[in-house]
Amino acid sequence: MEDGEEREWGAKAWTYLSSVRSLSPLIQCITNFVSMDLTANTLLSAGASPAMLHSPNESPDFTPQVNALYINVGTLSDNWLPAMELAAQLASKLNKPWVLDPVAAGASRFRLKACLDLISLKPTVIRGNASEIIALAKASFPSTKGVDSSHDSTDAVEAAKSLANSSGAVVAVSGAVDFVTDGNRIVGARNGVSMMQKITATGCAVTALIAAFVATDPSHAMEATASALAVFGVAGELGMETARGPASLRTHLIDSLHGLDQTAVISGVKITAI
Repeated sequence: MEDGEEREWGAKAWTYLSSVRSLSPLIQCITNFVSMDLTANTLLSAGASPAMLHSPNESPDFTPQVNALYINVGTLSDNWLPAMELAAQLASKLNKPWVLDPVAAGASRFRLKACLDLISLKPTVIRGNASEIIALAKASFPSTKGVDSSHDSTDAVEAAKSLANSSGAVVAVSGAVDFVTDGNRIVGARNGVSMMQKITATGCAVTALIAAFVATDPSHAMEATASALAVFGVAGELGMETARGPASLRTHLIDSLHGLDQTAVISGVKITAI
């Protein structure tokens, strides 16, 4: 049964990746300084079109044209928050999907409040590590170790369900197993390699990839989210076959994502219902 389920998910994931490649969705990325390069290159290698645009003076003209918006609070500042909120408001008003990466949500009161305010603007998907999701579900500070998680993803499943129900968003928790829930259903994606955690901004990059996948099918955000997480993980597994460490894995990860074919995706994706 599990093999059949995984192949079914593999076929879905291939459909999403193929759609990104054929449609080249335009993704507005308001993301942190650390992740801009890897995020843009991940989107390009998957077939999407990244726009690293964060000025509030441009969003009224530009955000209405995008297929999805991605917001990441990694290097949050007073100057950037209004731009994030304006773009999110526009996306929600225009029924465009938008995805939030609440980096280190519980690291400071300012950051936690900013994330909770953004969540009130109705993101389609929230993707974080276990500590970030727990902090948001409890609206509590402090509960993270900088940008790193001090919890396993399994610790945050109930928090993810709670956050999904309270926010209306699909919630994804990254970890050794990536869990995705809409508050009712839960699936687990078991792709990737531990070395990916040694490359800064891989979490940021996969959240942008989620935005690209969701852009092609906003009405099935949970399936698109799980598929993006698994596809990125498969690319990491293939990249690790020739990588010698984090730096070369970063390069091979982008190459592998660009070169993924139907066989690699359908046979490699490991997603099952929980």
